[in-house]
This record gives sequence, C-alpha cells and structure tokens, in this order.
Amino acid sequence: MDNKNKFQQGKVITISFAHFVHDVYSSFLAPILPLLIDKFSLSLSFVSFLTIIQRLPSLLNPLVGHIADKLPIRYVLIAAPALTATTMSLIGLMPSITMIVVLLLTSGIGVSLFHVPAPIMIKHVSGNRIGKGMSYFMLGGEIARSLGPLYILGGISLWGLEGTYRLLPLGLLASLLLYFKFKNISISDDFKKKEKDTGAIETIKEQLPLFISLSGIIFFTSLVKGSLTTFLPTYMTENGASLWIGGISLAIVQFAGAAGTLFSGTISDKIGRRFTLLIMATVTPFLLILFVFISHTMFAIPLLVVIGVIMFATTPVLLAEVNIIKSEHAGLINGVFMTLNFVLSAIALLIIGVLGDLLGLKTTYIITALVSFFSVLFILRLPKK
Repeated sequence: MDNKNKFQQGKVITISFAHFVHDVYSSFLAPILPLLIDKFSLSLSFVSFLTIIQRLPSLLNPLVGHIADKLPIRYVLIAAPALTATTMSLIGLMPSITMIVVLLLTSGIGVSLFHVPAPIMIKHVSGNRIGKGMSYFMLGGEIARSLGPLYILGGISLWGLEGTYRLLPLGLLASLLLYFKFKNISISDDFKKKEKDTGAIETIKEQLPLFISLSGIIFFTSLVKGSLTTFLPTYMTENGASLWIGGISLAIVQFAGAAGTLFSGTISDKIGRRFTLLIMATVTPFLLILFVFISHTMFAIPLLVVIGVIMFATTPVLLAEVNIIKSEHAGLINGVFMTLNFVLSAIALLIIGVLGDLLGLKTTYIITALVSFFSVLFILRLPKK
C-alpha cells in the first residue's frame, strides 16, 4: 500500500500533538470569564462579544485555505502555538477590556493560521482512513480543552489573574519542540499545485448545497455546544458552585469530548457520516435538558461525561465529510468550512448571551436544546454515502 492510501500514524500523531499544544492556550477564556465579569462588570451579552472577537479572524479562513493550496505551511503551524500562547497568557495583566479585546483578536489570528491548514495535512497523511485521522486530530484539541481550564486555573491559584503570564514559557517551548518534529514531515510539496482547471468561485458554487447543509448543522448544534463550553463555569458559579468546580465541570465535559472525538470519526467510516450525525443530533438536546434539572445532584457529573462524549463527536465527522471531497481546491473548501464553523458558532454564542441576560442561563439552556433539533433537517440533506 502506497503512502497515499496508507494511514501514516506517526505523522497524524505529530500534527495532533500540535493541535493539543495550540488549543491548551486558546481554551483559557471560558474558565476566567467569571473573574473578568467581576473585574470589569461585564454582561453576558458582552461576554459573548468577547468570544466573537476571538473568532473574527476566521473570516479570512478561505484566503488562508487558498494559500495553503499553493505554499508550504508547516512553519505557520509551528509559529501559531507561540502566537496564541503569548496573547492568551497576557490577558490577566491587561488593565482594560479594550486591551483584552486586542489580545483576543490577535489570538484569533493564530487560531485561523493553525486550524485551516492542519486538517488538510491530516487528510494527506490519513490515506483512505480520513475519519480516523480527523478523530486523532480532534482528540488533541479536546484533551487540550480539558487540560487548558485546569492549567489556567492552576496558574491563577498560584499567582492570581495578573500572574498568568508565567504560563507563557511552556507555549514558546512547545513551538520550539514542534519545529524539530515538523521539519522532517516533508508533505508540504503536496500543497504546491499546478494551475487550477476549476476556478475558486466555481468550486464554491459547486459545493454550495453541501455548505448550506453544513451551515444548518453547525449553527443548531453550536447552540448546545456553546451553552456548555462557554457558559458552563458561569452557570455553575451562578448556582452556588466555586470557580474551581465550574472549571472542573468544563474540564470534565471537554475530556469526555476527547473520547467522543477519538471514536466518532472511525465509527462514521463504517456506518456512514449522516447516520452518525443523526444519532448525536437527536440525543444531545435531551441530555442538556436533563442536566438543567439535575445539575444540583450527584448525577450531574456523570451526565456531563455522557454529554461531552456525544456532543463533541460531531466535529471530526463533519471534517471528514468536508475533506473526503475530491477537489483541486481542498484548502479553499476547508477554509470555507472553518469560516462557517467559527462564524456560525459565534452567532450562536451571541444569541445565547442575549438570552442569558434576558431569561437567565437555566431557561436559555432549555430553549437552545429544543431549537437544536432543527439540525436534523440539515443532516438529512447530506449524501447517504
């Protein structure tokens, strides 16, 4: 079996490790939101705005993807963790919310520079097991988002919010280590294409039905995912839990999500991506509603584990659905998908924040769970195979 069809596990793990390092730092915002809310007297709507600011550079994802089709991009991947680590570690030092906005915007640039090319690299080293490759890739990100909250909260416990800049050296060291690991991965030549037979605009038009389906799936599933990943620590503290309990709850959800991402892509390779998504889209809303009513009991943590496993499993399946497309503009298609993912999830977060201010997070959780069932309509539009 040649390398084009072979699952190159070593290279997949290396790229997934880069994902882990990067996302440890990009996950710092949600755990410290209760502190920022208290320090700057922020509303939940403005908190949603902060998340949107961090995702704003995703509007450039199609351009980043188009460039990735033509040029070597592994050095961008190496630099991205250092950029994100620097900006996110300095948030605690900032004396004004304006400066925090600038840091979040800069970190968003790092996020785009990493997340657009990386799945394309995974595709090139996963052979005919793209679903499995995307599961490995997302596993790195989900473990990072599990450990990231504990890492930042540990730093706050030791040095306070203003001392989190001390967490920066690990991110810089990680980029240095990534350089030595990535320099021997010679797949960048695969991105150097000949002149395209199909134009970029024509490619987007050709894939428009798929993008419409993906948009509906992303938006409605993001209502549930955004409720938990961004506002769970705030929800827990509002209901009498400590900041640590809120952070640990988020870490539990994210860690459980790591297990879901590990297996969902492989499962979708076998039973079909549409069927896999249908299971997740119908079960997750019921579990979120159940969590609202038992969040004060001993069953809350086990339920969060189940929610995390199922809720986060959608992303590697969608990534596989996108990257299975045979196109001369794979980077562009992946960039458009990433833009849809970041923008629509940001809009969902803004809606959650506004509803949270008006109705409270408990009622908002119930509403978003019910509305998320509409994702089923868009999943049914996906190809059966």
